Amino acid sequence: MRGTDSSRTIAGVLLFLLPVQFMTVLMAGAAIAPGYSISRNAISDLGVIDATVWLFNASLFIAGLLNIVGGYFLYRSYGKGWIPAVFGLAGIGAIGAAIFTLDIPGIHGLFALLAFMFFNIQAFACATLVRGPLKAISVIAGVVGLVFLVTHAASDFGIVNLYGPIDHGGSERMIVYPALLWLAAFGGYLMAPFARER
Repeated sequence: MRGTDSSRTIAGVLLFLLPVQFMTVLMAGAAIAPGYSISRNAISDLGVIDATVWLFNASLFIAGLLNIVGGYFLYRSYGKGWIPAVFGLAGIGAIGAAIFTLDIPGIHGLFALLAFMFFNIQAFACATLVRGPLKAISVIAGVVGLVFLVTHAASDFGIVNLYGPIDHGGSERMIVYPALLWLAAFGGYLMAPFARER
C-alpha cells in the first residue's frame, strides 16, 4: 500500500469513527438525562446535566480531535491546502465547545458556531475530492446544514421564528446530523480502496 493510500485509509477510519461515537453518545445521553427533550433542549445541554456531563463533553472533545487528525491524514493523501484549515477549525470548534460548556454561554456559543459552520463547510468542500453519488451527497449535506444554521441563528436572535414543529433542539440537530452522516459515508468512501486491495 502506497503512503498516500495508507494516509487515505487512516483518514477514513478516523472520520468514520467520529460520527459513530458521537451520535451513539447523543442517543445514549438523551435517554439517560432526566427530562431531556430532543425537540426542546439544545444538544449542549447534555454537557451541563450531571448525568451526562462527562460522557458528552468527552465525546465532543474526541470528535474534535478525530476531525483534526483525520484532516491531517486526508491532507497527506490529497495535498489540498484548504483541508487542514477547514478540518482544523471544525475540530477546534468542537474541542472548545467541550471545554467551555453551555454554562459559559458567550465562549461556548462562539466555539459551537465555529463547529457548526466548518463541519458543514468541510462536507461541501470535500465534494471536490470524491466521485459518483457522494459528490452530490456532500454538497447536499453541507447546504442543508448551513441553511439550518442560518435559520437557527435567526430564530435564536428573535429575528423570526423558523424552528417550526421540530423546535430548538430539532433545528440544531438539522445543522449537525447531515454533516455527521456525511462524515460516516465519506469515511467509508476513503476506506474503500483498502477493501478492494484485499
